[in-house]
Amino acid sequence: MLKRQNPSTPERSKDLAADGGALSMSHNDSRSFFNLSQLVLSAGQIKPSPALKHSKITYFEVEIVDMQSKKQICIVDKVPPASTLLDVKHKFHKACPQWYPSRVGLQLERNGPFLKDSVSIQSLAAASIITLYFTDLGQQVGWTTFFLTEYTGPLLIYLLFYIRLSTIYDQVESRKNFRHPVVHLACFCHCLHYIRHLLETLFVHKFSEGHTPLKNMIKGCAFYWGFTSWIAYYINHPRYTPPSFGHKQVSYAALAFLMCEAGNHFINVALAHQTNSGNRTCFPSPTYNPFTWLFLLVSCPNYTYEAGSWISFTVMTQTLPVGIFAFLMVIQMSLWAQKKHKLYLKRFYPEVRRKAAMIPIIF
Repeated sequence: MLKRQNPSTPERSKDLAADGGALSMSHNDSRSFFNLSQLVLSAGQIKPSPALKHSKITYFEVEIVDMQSKKQICIVDKVPPASTLLDVKHKFHKACPQWYPSRVGLQLERNGPFLKDSVSIQSLAAASIITLYFTDLGQQVGWTTFFLTEYTGPLLIYLLFYIRLSTIYDQVESRKNFRHPVVHLACFCHCLHYIRHLLETLFVHKFSEGHTPLKNMIKGCAFYWGFTSWIAYYINHPRYTPPSFGHKQVSYAALAFLMCEAGNHFINVALAHQTNSGNRTCFPSPTYNPFTWLFLLVSCPNYTYEAGSWISFTVMTQTLPVGIFAFLMVIQMSLWAQKKHKLYLKRFYPEVRRKAAMIPIIF
């Protein structure tokens, strides 16, 4: 019977060493993987994301208060610092649809001036809450609409009198009496004057986005339209008497009228060109155009030429209504010129101090 031979001791120890080594390596690998995992978890993210910077924006609240009753109308909240007063007016209109932005007048103080739409809210803020006083300015119209309406009326009204409608003049007397040439010349000059105003309103003058009350347009139209009717009625009347000095008086006055109209136009173009170019740091200076040389003597030559046009028209037609209208226009334009001259003195003192406002020496 054969005996089962046990492996020799060296071989058995070799096998045990091999088995033990395998177990030892497997155990060490597990520990290494575990330690590596722990290291990664404890280290966190390899590249931490940058911390988000939260910008802190301060918003304002605008309290709208009625100036008469001192009662709060509404509060416009969450107004950014970069907003303008016009933005506040639009938000106010959304809260109170009956108040259009153009008819809303806002004041920082009860007796203070109305704030411009371009004013920044941040410049008004002394705290996070701003109180503004509201005034209803009434129905408003744009400046372009204002002047187009004001100047279109005299142009059409004068032509209605010029054709001598049967409802205005007696047709038998109209056909009997011969029209003096000055009647046709006066119609041409009058139409030229207002056509120039209309074209300059559309293509030369640059008006702000502001508005004016409707009642101002009604008053202006009543003044211009009423005087035009009075003037046209007398000049185009069948019994109209020509000027005393005849052809010479008419010719010289008509020439002066055309020169004043040309000067007025070139002055308005020069002022508009200065505004468009953005050069407001200096007072307008004369150019090669001789009509602009009046800038050397007066600060508002456009009013000077306008007054000259109506004085020349008065001499040319020799009628009382034109003389009264010219007199009132000279007074009104002198007041406008004085007001503008004071503004020029504040902005361009060294250049304007020796100039007159409208007429040299007198005004």
